[in-house]
Amino acid sequence: MPTPPITEMTTRARDIFRLVVEGYLATGAPVGSKILAGPGGMNLSSASIRSVLADLEGQGLLAAPHTSAGRLPTEAGLRLFVDGIMQVAEPTVEERLAIESRISTPGPIEAALEATSALLSSLTSGAGVVMVPRREPRLTHLQLVPLGPGRALAVLVGEDGGVENRIVELPMGLPPGALEEASNYISAHLIGRTLAEAALAMRADISSGKSALDAASRDLVERGLAVWSEDAMARPVLIVRGQANLLDEAALTDLERVRSLLDDLENKQSVADLLDTAREAQATRIFIGSENRLFALSGSSVIASPYRDREGKVVGVVGVIGPTRLNYARVVPMVDFTAQSLGKLIG
Repeated sequence: MPTPPITEMTTRARDIFRLVVEGYLATGAPVGSKILAGPGGMNLSSASIRSVLADLEGQGLLAAPHTSAGRLPTEAGLRLFVDGIMQVAEPTVEERLAIESRISTPGPIEAALEATSALLSSLTSGAGVVMVPRREPRLTHLQLVPLGPGRALAVLVGEDGGVENRIVELPMGLPPGALEEASNYISAHLIGRTLAEAALAMRADISSGKSALDAASRDLVERGLAVWSEDAMARPVLIVRGQANLLDEAALTDLERVRSLLDDLENKQSVADLLDTAREAQATRIFIGSENRLFALSGSSVIASPYRDREGKVVGVVGVIGPTRLNYARVVPMVDFTAQSLGKLIG
């Protein structure tokens, strides 16, 4: 049965539905007619409330886990609540200061993103996730250091002071001086360029015969270019912190759900692919339970928001993964504020 629009619900049904959802999100437990008729609830008899609950269940908005257990919202009910009833609660001053302080911590951008992921986890009791910006640093220097027979360490230095190390397999019978010659040649092409840009220029030089490299050094450069291209494609694009928060009491009673959830989080590329669908969103996106294929079996929700550089280009996504009973009204604006703060940092 199609979910009815919120505008077609009576005021009584809407109020009862809202109280059930809010009660469930607050406690994780089904909400019964006695609670709804009690202090702070509806000024109606339990019988009248039960009648409305039955109607809402018939519309697919509520469900009863077992007889006389009260009702809890279905995924369709949660979607209706989030889209039509929920009133967001803006982050507190303390939460804003904590987010801005953690994001602006001095150091590499990756350290700030990791700190942001951990902070979101602690503030929301879910798992914090951040997609790393898909950009390469511009480089200033490369040095090839021999490690032993058949191997060398490529040490790359970026304009931002960052250092990366990559292993390069060496050809057999490499003559003395080839490593230094290759290092000097690559460094000359790296200055002010990303690896991708430098690789393009070096390949063009080598293929046109403009380089003065001997055969051994050319082979070494080509091997390095292949390794760096492969490494860039395999580079992790996701930081996840706070997975343990997802193992709530309800999850621990369902070992299959726990296994499914942990398997999902281990597959970081699949999580990144899911978040990638939020890159073109104009606002924070909410995936509830089976609305996303990845977390359908574990029954988890994802709240994600893109963050942009000063030119308005989306460079990453920040979000929270949690149970379907996440406090959406609090988490949604918190994720949105974090995305805005990350955008200011990226610049």
